[in-house]
Amino acid sequence: MTENDVAPLDAIDRALVDALRNDGRTTLAVLSEISGLSLSAVQVRVRKLEARGVITGYRAVVNPEAVGLPLSAFVEITPLDQAQEDDAPDRLRGMPGIESCYSVAGNANYLLTVRVASPRALEELLGRIRRTAQVSTRTTVVLQTYFEGQSTEPGR
Repeated sequence: MTENDVAPLDAIDRALVDALRNDGRTTLAVLSEISGLSLSAVQVRVRKLEARGVITGYRAVVNPEAVGLPLSAFVEITPLDQAQEDDAPDRLRGMPGIESCYSVAGNANYLLTVRVASPRALEELLGRIRRTAQVSTRTTVVLQTYFEGQSTEPGR
């Protein structure tokens, strides 16, 4: 097994992960009821899942519009010079407005998800992305989000 491989989850671990994916604030008592394990056994299991990298964190899910970021877009980026060092993710990491960066197959090298306050803010962000990473961009603006962060069955 390589360091990127994660051992398969047993039924109890899957139940714990599923409960925590649905609500990261699920108490140990509720997890104990779900799994049929004691509180201390649940705590040990959850800590092991965290240590193994199965559970990588706990986050609040925030309504972007409520925090002034109503405009979402997907931005494909491609290096201007294919011979240049492929370090766009490192150059863009931590840039305000960029939510995530994925390496993709297809016409682009990377796909970014961005959230901004306005079309003008998107235009400014695209300029910063182009200058900082020396890339060309192709942008798709999101009109409406029907769902995101949908849980998939863990451990399979």
